Amino acid sequence: MNDLPTATVHNSVGQLRADAWSSLADLTHRLATQGPDGRPDTAARIRELIRLLTPVEHCWAFPGTAALKELRGLHDQHEYRQLAQRTDELYRALAGHRHHGTAPHTAATPSAAPDETTDPAHTPPAPSAPYFEVLVVGDLDAAEEQALRAELRRLRRPDDEFGYEIVVAPSFEDAVIASLVNSSLQAVVIRDRFTARSRHDLSVVRRFFDEATDAAAPGDSGERIRALGDRLLALRPELDLYLVSERAVESTASRIGRRFRRVFHAREGLLELHLSILHGITERHRAPFFTALRAHSRKPTGVFHALPVSRGASVLNSPWIPEIADFYGLNIFLAETSATSGGLDSLLAPTGPLREAQDLAAEAFGARQTYFVTNGTSTANKIVVQALVRPGDIVLVDRNCHKSHHYGLVLAGAHVVYLDAYPLDEYGMYGAVPVEEIKRKLLMLKHEGVLHRVKLLMLTNCTFDGIVYNPSRVMEECLALKPDLAFLWDEAWFAFARFHPVYRRRTAMDAARTLTDRYRDPAYADTYAAHRASLGDDPDDETLATTRLMPDPEKVRVRVYATQSTHKTLTSMRQGSMVHVFDQDFRHKVAEVFHEAYMTHTSTSPNYQILASMDLGRRQAVFEGFALVQKQLEQAGVLRDAVAQHPLLSRYLRILTTPELVPPRFRSSGIEQPLRTGLARMERAWEEDEFVLDPTRATLHIGRTGIDGDTFKHDLLMDRHGIQVNKTTRNTLLFMTNIGTTRSSVAYLIEVLVRIAEDLEERIGEMSPHDRAAHDSAATGLDAGSAALPDFSAFHPAFRPSPRTPEGDMRSAFFLAYDDTQCEHLSVDAITDAMARGRTVVSATFVTPYPPGFPVLVPGQIVSKDVLTYMAALDTREIHGYDPATGYRVFTESALDTRHTAER
Repeated sequence: MNDLPTATVHNSVGQLRADAWSSLADLTHRLATQGPDGRPDTAARIRELIRLLTPVEHCWAFPGTAALKELRGLHDQHEYRQLAQRTDELYRALAGHRHHGTAPHTAATPSAAPDETTDPAHTPPAPSAPYFEVLVVGDLDAAEEQALRAELRRLRRPDDEFGYEIVVAPSFEDAVIASLVNSSLQAVVIRDRFTARSRHDLSVVRRFFDEATDAAAPGDSGERIRALGDRLLALRPELDLYLVSERAVESTASRIGRRFRRVFHAREGLLELHLSILHGITERHRAPFFTALRAHSRKPTGVFHALPVSRGASVLNSPWIPEIADFYGLNIFLAETSATSGGLDSLLAPTGPLREAQDLAAEAFGARQTYFVTNGTSTANKIVVQALVRPGDIVLVDRNCHKSHHYGLVLAGAHVVYLDAYPLDEYGMYGAVPVEEIKRKLLMLKHEGVLHRVKLLMLTNCTFDGIVYNPSRVMEECLALKPDLAFLWDEAWFAFARFHPVYRRRTAMDAARTLTDRYRDPAYADTYAAHRASLGDDPDDETLATTRLMPDPEKVRVRVYATQSTHKTLTSMRQGSMVHVFDQDFRHKVAEVFHEAYMTHTSTSPNYQILASMDLGRRQAVFEGFALVQKQLEQAGVLRDAVAQHPLLSRYLRILTTPELVPPRFRSSGIEQPLRTGLARMERAWEEDEFVLDPTRATLHIGRTGIDGDTFKHDLLMDRHGIQVNKTTRNTLLFMTNIGTTRSSVAYLIEVLVRIAEDLEERIGEMSPHDRAAHDSAATGLDAGSAALPDFSAFHPAFRPSPRTPEGDMRSAFFLAYDDTQCEHLSVDAITDAMARGRTVVSATFVTPYPPGFPVLVPGQIVSKDVLTYMAALDTREIHGYDPATGYRVFTESALDTRHTAER
């Protein structure tokens, strides 16, 4: 048995810690049962594990270093049976605590100091109470630490809703490392005196973070306190910070800004600090709408309104549909109600618990306003577009975006300028849109005199395949050319990113706050002036397109919207989504029209269960998000390692790496695989590079199997083994870990992939020479990729308001197709012949293959040879807007001539 995998296979301190405690429990049991001859080697391994765990447990209150000291004492006294029993108790309590998040007050609680054990006032919270830990930063001696711990325990009361223990960090470095390692931390108490560097050997944990844990530069106590507060909030913005000082707290409070919730004088006791800590947790723990809905479900009511299922009235006594109550349970019917029935808030005009829930969500996600949406991010996108865009406005949008954007633009009557992402032809997918491409489009529109009509830029972050933009850079450079441009970032698959310190910087809301603060800083004006001088009086377009631009702080307005599918990457019932707003002009320019757009697309009968689940999902993300996203990253790393290191799997399969999906010109850091190189190097790549790869997305290349992606997905994974995969191309499958992914589920996937590889190996070995040649040919073809991905061709002149710009009136094309007499169906051969005769063939519909799921053709777009070649090469079972029996729906020549003549 391998007692503990080598450190190189661990993706986090948490993973290392869990495996070390598991190995320690196994080894102590072995030591207690084996004879004297086998004990020296086992005992040495136990000592090494305790040594390995010591710097890790410095970051935790439970089990903590006190527990390790107890185990070391039992080991040195040769009390092997008691050592095994105690280690097993600790390991089980730790595992239960990790899984349930409740107070670890069991027989496994680490031994307390004698005065703590006998103190009758020491009242632990109930074992079922949610448990968290508090970081105390201060250079305390052993007696001071023990007294502080004892006093805070004495202040507990039996009816406390939460339980906590403290972790003491004597230095800046210890505090930063603890905040990165210990996901149970929910509050930090900073005292006046702490050192810069740790006195412990932290090499075991530091290598996971590199220079990310560097201490602040020397300065006075106040500067170091502010620097530590800023660092901790940058890493973990959900933490509640408190300051305990021996100075004049009145003046201190005026200087620390919004970093700290409260400041306390050190000589005034700990009661107010204790109560404040619990109050801070209580505030974040609130789920006002879920609480209101649960209370409503417990009230006796008489329903003389709609909703026969309300209170289970049409269900519970029915002999024909008892399954519905058995399957869903009673609460779902007791909670069914309507806003017009009274008793609960209205989604369309919230003033009570639903308004509170949305405000809490805005705080959690860093937004100024947040709106809940119960029918998915498709609707959220349409709401934002309708609120910001009027007919005839120009919108720049990635043509590789979700279909809801295209339909939203049709409904709004926007004139569309499509942007082309860089192609990854070998894998049949697009990357993302380079900022230079966006700037060139803006500069072209400026020269044509229509820049004032450009209202919105819409991009998907991150893309389905895990390519992540640098929103700060994109917005900053675009604002340099169009200072009032609004942005819609589709973060349908990126809601989790807010709760990880590296991911966060690439979210729309964090970028909006960063830019707002930057432009308000007086020093930025000087930096901008120097930048403007460096460009010269009249920079040419090539200079502007290839230079990193900065906006004028006197003109710029930060106007950012993000739509997120809460149900896709956080906890929520299906179709639970949010719109986050950080728009400096929202209140006086957008609020009223946004409300109208929201009313247009939102049902008057929203599903209250979806709303309640989003309320609870926000609470979970605030308390557990950091830990859950870290676990998500760990599982992705395990999957990558398993495929790369398995001799059979690596023969047929490989997970694509950053260099394969992000070309070098977009990676100035040169870091190829950020996840595997430590948090700080990952942070550096995510700070510098134009595009990075989300490590939780694993694109599995299967070309060497000779099996196309659609067949691999349906026939091998889903139908045979019940493994669900969302997206494929001809030669890839996309696996995504999420906050619910477990080690067991990853192990099962690896087991299935090995089984498939073994079956393939056996089948290849039994092939005839003819069959083997056919297989090798198929594998070679798939390994080489598919047909080149087509760029957006162009809108036909009949749907282009100006021949000088690429903008298209897609709305006119969309609704013209409602008239059957204006359309016809042509087969591929018929289109090819028509094109050969010089006819311009124009699509009347959206044509969207699944996979990959983006429109290859939109209404009004010219059908090109590249599009037909690409479509012919696709191996897919589902194409929306195309029927092989009838062909493509296109506009007739007469319809185009009439339309074009009318437009002129």
